[in-house]
Amino acid sequence: SGCSMEPATSKKQGVVKNRNLPWVEKYRPQTLNDLISHQDILSTIQKFISEDRLPHLLFYGPPGTGKTSTILACAKQLYKAKEFNSIVLELNASDDRGIDIVRGPILSFASTRTIFKKGFKLVILDEADAMTQDAQNALRRVIEKFTENTRFCLICNYLSKIIPALQSRCTRFRFGPLTPELMVPRLQHIIEEEEVNASEDGMKALVTLSNGDMRRALNILQSTNMAFGKVTEDTVYTCTGQPLKSDISNILDWMLNQNFTTAYRKILELKTLKGLALHDILIQTHLFVPGCPSEHRLAAGTNEKVQLGSLIAAFQVTRDLIVAEA
Repeated sequence: SGCSMEPATSKKQGVVKNRNLPWVEKYRPQTLNDLISHQDILSTIQKFISEDRLPHLLFYGPPGTGKTSTILACAKQLYKAKEFNSIVLELNASDDRGIDIVRGPILSFASTRTIFKKGFKLVILDEADAMTQDAQNALRRVIEKFTENTRFCLICNYLSKIIPALQSRCTRFRFGPLTPELMVPRLQHIIEEEEVNASEDGMKALVTLSNGDMRRALNILQSTNMAFGKVTEDTVYTCTGQPLKSDISNILDWMLNQNFTTAYRKILELKTLKGLALHDILIQTHLFVPGCPSEHRLAAGTNEKVQLGSLIAAFQVTRDLIVAEA
């Protein structure tokens, strides 16, 4: 951080100040080399930067895959800290980005030239899929008009929410979910730095539950560590309110071996006792038994009790069929 001339005391303050940051921010990659994923995208962008030919960029993909970190690391590499705020404009969904903002501040930022400096300004529009159609339409003219001295970087989760006219003006990069091979070394590094007591199955649980979302993995890691002091499979599942493997095998056992009323009563009791959501039970049951029904119906907003009934009924019917065939 900063230049090396600052006295040792401010270094110490920096360490203290960082201590109570959430790990997600504390370990956010600062340079392009710190980023662990999507090496092909990074090398392409590095090439753009070194040849001074950065196009307009559009990053899309699920949350926690390094889109914002990548562009911020790029910006830090391109611009010095003291000129950073005058050359980089960053807006995300919490800022007002209606049509008048595009025509006002964004337009005036893009249209003023950088004096005494060659190079271009950078406008980062994070969570661009939250922008209205009108604002996106207004943006396409701004992007075209000021390409000479301004580059735009749009970041979104859903590509389909960006109008085609904007998509065609940008170079698109998809950031897919991170693979376990990439996540585990980074998590191990943080576990060592923070002196977390983590077990092998705890790591597995973190990676499974986060589904390739690094931010989610870190948040689960930090909250589990704070709540239980150790990270094991059981503490991770308990902390996130996911059903334990033992719970799921109990549920499956009741559905396969008890009659409907008993199974229904027992599962409801377990749900209430542990505060489990039927959605989570279904997803975990999927991992045991592929092709489980009613998840999409739950998502469509039906009653949990009805769907629980239908889940048990599906098992009962299958059971009866097997018995009949035997």
